[in-house]
Amino acid sequence: MKHFIQLAAYCACMGLVPVQASAQVGLSQPDSIYLFSYATTPDEGRSGLKFAWSRDGEEWFSIGNGHGYVKCDYGAWGKEKRMIKPELYRDAQGVWHCIWQLNGNGKEFAHAASDDLLNWKRQSYFTDAQYKEYISDAWSKYPQQTAKINNTPEEGTLQKVAWYDVERLQRFAESCEYRNQLYNEQTDQDKTRFADLKPVNLELTVQPEKEKAISDKLIGVFFEDINYGADGGLYAELVQNRDFEYVAGENHRVKEWGPTYAWSLKGEGAEMSIQTSSPIHPNNSHYLSLKVNQAGAELSNTGFDGMVIKEGEKYDFSFFARTAGKSGKAKISLYSPDGSVLANKTVSISSKDWKKVSTTLQAKASADAATLGISLLTEGEYDLDMVSLFPQNTFKGHKNGLRPDLAQAIADIRPRFVRFPGGCASHGQGLENIYRWKNTVGPLETRKPMKNIWGYHQTMGIGYFEYFQFCEDIGAEPLPVIAAGVPCQNSACIPGKLLSGGQQGGIPMEEMDAYIQDILDLIDYANGDPKKSQWAKLRAESGHPKPFNMKYIGIGNEDLITDVFEERFTLIYDAIKKHHPEITVIGTVGPFYEGTDYEEGWNLADRLNVPMVDEHYYNTPGWFIYNQNYYDKYDRSKSKVYLGEYAAHLPGRPNNIETALAEALYLTAVERNGDMVLMTSYAPLLAKEGYTQWNPDLIYFNNKEVKPSVGYYTQLLYGQNSGDRYLPAESKIDNNRNDVRSRIASSIVRDSQTGDLIIKLVNLLPAAVNSQLNLPADAKDKQAKVTVLSGDPDDQNAKPVEKALEASDKLSYTLPPYSFSVIRFSAKE
Repeated sequence: MKHFIQLAAYCACMGLVPVQASAQVGLSQPDSIYLFSYATTPDEGRSGLKFAWSRDGEEWFSIGNGHGYVKCDYGAWGKEKRMIKPELYRDAQGVWHCIWQLNGNGKEFAHAASDDLLNWKRQSYFTDAQYKEYISDAWSKYPQQTAKINNTPEEGTLQKVAWYDVERLQRFAESCEYRNQLYNEQTDQDKTRFADLKPVNLELTVQPEKEKAISDKLIGVFFEDINYGADGGLYAELVQNRDFEYVAGENHRVKEWGPTYAWSLKGEGAEMSIQTSSPIHPNNSHYLSLKVNQAGAELSNTGFDGMVIKEGEKYDFSFFARTAGKSGKAKISLYSPDGSVLANKTVSISSKDWKKVSTTLQAKASADAATLGISLLTEGEYDLDMVSLFPQNTFKGHKNGLRPDLAQAIADIRPRFVRFPGGCASHGQGLENIYRWKNTVGPLETRKPMKNIWGYHQTMGIGYFEYFQFCEDIGAEPLPVIAAGVPCQNSACIPGKLLSGGQQGGIPMEEMDAYIQDILDLIDYANGDPKKSQWAKLRAESGHPKPFNMKYIGIGNEDLITDVFEERFTLIYDAIKKHHPEITVIGTVGPFYEGTDYEEGWNLADRLNVPMVDEHYYNTPGWFIYNQNYYDKYDRSKSKVYLGEYAAHLPGRPNNIETALAEALYLTAVERNGDMVLMTSYAPLLAKEGYTQWNPDLIYFNNKEVKPSVGYYTQLLYGQNSGDRYLPAESKIDNNRNDVRSRIASSIVRDSQTGDLIIKLVNLLPAAVNSQLNLPADAKDKQAKVTVLSGDPDDQNAKPVEKALEASDKLSYTLPPYSFSVIRFSAKE
């Protein structure tokens, strides 16, 4: 699985520049030379391990402009991933070892090893109590020294090595520089790069005799609650903080965040407070207590930046309530921004125990930013919880359902699977924040909300039942992802607690049996018989007695591949394989297309014979252009691939024609390798305007509108034009320039169920491409249409246009500049 060059962790060579000319030794090379290893002090070691060399130990030359060859992967993104005082030595077997402090306290350390200083094995973390034992007697030979690198004094390890060791590091840096020049190509350079380019001629001759089977599940979607994609987004609930479970501090961007956020009490003679003494359920521990001394006080909720209310539509209101005294009444109202009443109803509160109170409101006018009011008409003491306002118009009409326009935009892609609930949300911010599926099923008042790893709150209103139901509604396979016994490798450190960051040592081994049983219970929940399984019975009680027929489960998400991870992943994998061999387990190989986690993850998959692995990578359009052969050389006898997260990223992170066409171009190569790559999903899927933590995303939205990106249409065209048979084609291009040929791509597939022939053509050039398509003879007996997505590279609003074509087995078609064309031949109507 090795590619052109394997990078150190975090693609360490990205951005390297050529080694300075004065650093060349020339023909008269020394037998040995000084190598200095260090991490820069000003950025507290975030640069990672750097190297410099010297003939005499006085004049130093940095290698690869001093970029890190291995970086620390412990703790939270950025601020905690530090390499302090790295100490490098070589053992008697010739293996290099790097040990460094994780922070400045001298009590927490990390270790990584390498055979060649380029390819680093997995990292491990330990305390000062293990330090001397860990590094053995060899350490004392290589004390810390000081060297002046680029006029800056640096502390590090100094030793003599063969010139070959330095030369290898330099060649590595130089090859990275060349590769980065390719990968950083952007279309804003095209006027110069292709100044004299004339229209290009392409001839494609289909070779039906070489047809092969490819995956029929190649295009899917990945939903993670990021960018406020669930509450206030896909989840149709209109009341924000309906359960009063927002926790102060879980959203660092909002000062007022807490149990009463989005709520206010208007009018005199009433007080509100948050109580916890006798909640509806232990998982829902907070509730609102109201003391009303004067009738007419009104509790108000603003929703998620206001509530979109539509004239004539019905809305289901409910809350749990109890009263300590006599019965009371409450008027439930919807108000427009100008204070006019859109709807109202009166309900009674009579129970001394928690009781659900419900009514239906029908709007007599529309408003884009309405508020909900609960006016207490009777003096007394009242407790309220789980206050809900739900439109009856949800996707497929489900109670506790999904916002229909957003759900339909996803369904229109025709995804063959849905991956959920993450992403990083699956394994959470620390051990206590690992996503537990059992907390998300059953009655809403019994579900356990928690902090979202992306810095806000998740009510679990969309839980595993709703995910499975959505998959069924749109004809997609469910693909749940479960933490592999470790939290997110980017979990922040707990102040005062050693080794509390990153994977935090994983779930304690004595708790792993119970954790594994939870995963087996999930399979029962999805697929079991309600008469034989309590979890299948819960599914039936929720309204779905028939099984959901889950076939796949992901274990882990782009994890740091450590000993801690491997031990727990292996236990989980073996248990599923033993009890449910019918389930396809999907492993993980880290967040990058190469490097330590990629290599270690694939090695683990090979040892365990994992059927499929989840690869992730976010790269520049240039990377996608020049890596169309990425999967061509994968070993077909090993694990299959699920490309679970990918996207083309430009500076500033726009989603435009350039990124969309780069993805379309790359997917032609993925279809070609559809016997190896069985699934793909762009990420992230949803982003709410004003609450976007990550760009680009596939679908942007606000409370009123759904705004698909240009990249959405690439996914749509692939999803709606998938096939399960791939037809190779001989390609002839009358231009020998590599940068021209690399920007023209094609894929030809057939849908065996319909017999349709589908041709995808991508032109990422500023000039037209005139194509001659030599197709199977039956093409002329069909009807044809072409759908074209095109525009200027920076266009963020382009949409596909469809028109009819005259069908022929000798079809001439011109690819417009910067375009993605899909030609479909189908039976005549």
